Amino acid sequence: MDTKGTVSLTNHFLIAMPGLNDPNFSRTVTLICEHSSEGTMGIVINRPTDLHLRDILKQLDIEAKDTATADMPVHLGGPVQNNRGFVLHEPLGEWESTLPITDTLGVSTSRDILLAIAEDRGPKKCLVALGYAGWGAGQLEREISENSWLSGPADHDILFNVQPEHRWNAAAELMGVDLNTLSSEAGHA
Repeated sequence: MDTKGTVSLTNHFLIAMPGLNDPNFSRTVTLICEHSSEGTMGIVINRPTDLHLRDILKQLDIEAKDTATADMPVHLGGPVQNNRGFVLHEPLGEWESTLPITDTLGVSTSRDILLAIAEDRGPKKCLVALGYAGWGAGQLEREISENSWLSGPADHDILFNVQPEHRWNAAAELMGVDLNTLSSEAGHA
């Protein structure tokens, strides 16, 4: 809880409800990296692009040590600053620019983490994304109350081990919700 008594959604999944038609967020799962009274920042974790880490590294004149690292998919993290790279990673480590999400999970934006990943000395678990999702003060809370989103505690197994195309359903199932049975129309008693 923050000082105003509201529950922080940091380290929660934000799951788009079936009726959310915004093309930026339809059928997405977003990891909330920071949530405060000033706004919310998150990374969409289930939208791989046609890019691979090698494409990003090449632009930075960095060579990947192995093919598996070079072949790592790059995700579309959200519609804001989608030319900027974000790395969700565990363990936290000490990088030049990291926002801690938990004691073990962080999001970094500095070149040093990409160099470490390319040289096989980076965090063991990571997800690379371009861009992020952002909401102004009170915007996300309003959208949740309008039944656009389902939220619940994040699961790092889903984040790092479940294939991207299965994350939307897996995150909802974690909360006991079968998205396939939900109508896109919200009902109010």
